[in-house]
Amino acid sequence: MRSQSPTVRPNVVLAVLASAGIVAALMQTLVVPLLGQLPDLLHSTASTTTWVVTATLLVGAVVTPVAGRLGDMYGKRPILLASIVPLVLGSVVCALASSVLPMIIGRGLQGMGVGIIPLGISAIRDLVPPERLGSAIALISASLGIGGALGLPIAAAVVENSDWRVLFWGSAVLAAAVGVLMYLTLPVVPADGPAGRFDALGALGLGVALVCLLLAVSKGATWGWTSATILGLFAAAVATALVWGRWELRRTHPLVDLRVTARPRVLLTNATSVVVAMAMYAQSLIIPQLLQLPKSTGYGLGQSMLAMGLWMAPAGLTMMVISPFGARLSAARGPKVTLGVGCVVIAAGYASSMPLMGSTWGLLAVTVLINIGVGFAYGAMPALIMGAVPHSETAAANSFNTLMRAVGTSISAAVVGAVLAQLSVTANGHLVPTENGFRIGLLLGCAVAALGAALSATIPADRPGPSVPDPGPDSASDDVVGGGTYPTAPVAAFTSAPPGVGR
Repeated sequence: MRSQSPTVRPNVVLAVLASAGIVAALMQTLVVPLLGQLPDLLHSTASTTTWVVTATLLVGAVVTPVAGRLGDMYGKRPILLASIVPLVLGSVVCALASSVLPMIIGRGLQGMGVGIIPLGISAIRDLVPPERLGSAIALISASLGIGGALGLPIAAAVVENSDWRVLFWGSAVLAAAVGVLMYLTLPVVPADGPAGRFDALGALGLGVALVCLLLAVSKGATWGWTSATILGLFAAAVATALVWGRWELRRTHPLVDLRVTARPRVLLTNATSVVVAMAMYAQSLIIPQLLQLPKSTGYGLGQSMLAMGLWMAPAGLTMMVISPFGARLSAARGPKVTLGVGCVVIAAGYASSMPLMGSTWGLLAVTVLINIGVGFAYGAMPALIMGAVPHSETAAANSFNTLMRAVGTSISAAVVGAVLAQLSVTANGHLVPTENGFRIGLLLGCAVAALGAALSATIPADRPGPSVPDPGPDSASDDVVGGGTYPTAPVAAFTSAPPGVGR
């Protein structure tokens, strides 16, 4: 049965994990206002300083599934606490950096903390009564939306009015404070995952495959999609993934249980997650540019970095309002319906951008509508995942779903970036996307969201209700119906900032 400590205080646990979600989201957006200044600050080139973002992406992608499996094996609490350490250490390294290499190392360490997100969701399943599961995870989802929304304006305000190092000293203090709170408030819940050895070779193989894939996707436009390096990276990713898959299938206690992952409900949910992440991230690449480009272009709105962040913030705050409604819809109609509704709303948001992209208020409405859809769609994913995996693999399954979303955002950055680059003109020595380029990018977001709705319709039907008691890993049935919503939007800094942002 589902283990739960009698001394658990759900409200306190939720508040602490929500705070961790806000800090995790803030970490991901810290460097966005600095991207245009980093070459001068770190005495390097623009191409080299993009690794400040890429390092976080690559390390986070590799560590997330590892943290999930370790959480299942040894308990969520110790791995959550361990994930705080690199966040603090990485922030300190970045704050002290005076050249690009220490900054890249520090950002890589910060990327190791990304595992907090799926681990926190999995811990909620252990620490909150079943009847409160949906609303509890909805709160964490909203807190992460708030963190992502507030990160840009806060970081921009600090950069404009203070020393940039304050950003990282502040993040170190926040991460340390969250770590202390987790240590004092999170109860110890016995691990119920596999008791075998950790699959170190499986982690290494998955890491190599992910690094090759995500490096090729994120650097393809810069290094050339048909260059020997990029083609070699794609080939290495495929070859390594095949060898890794064979290895995992032969393991008694694999890093990722591919047989569970191949279940139709899990497989199709993860596939939809990739597509929805692509749709969600397109707005983060396009709308900030439209807000910041000068009015002399005829379609730019001439906003500062700080003003842009403030115009984008309400969209994330909207998730606080909408997430509980997503949880109720999942409880009443099942998370499959919630996911489909979210995809349709995202598509509608992109469609509405065609007549509204000429004003700040119009773009505000667009981002709010898209993020309402994101709140529904991302909110349904853990319910679908947890409803198809044994309790002993909750953290690993959530971590793998987080990884799929990271892959989706990377693909979105590559595709949208390629479209905008192809439809650009030179202005004041810089390539600036044309209005037609932005419109095509937004329509691509609409099309991908529609594809997500179609994919979600193929997911096997689920039973409504926020949760039912878990039969436990030793039960004859491994299926558990989970509920609630899932964290969103700490992915904005996972890929390179859009051209023009921070300039």
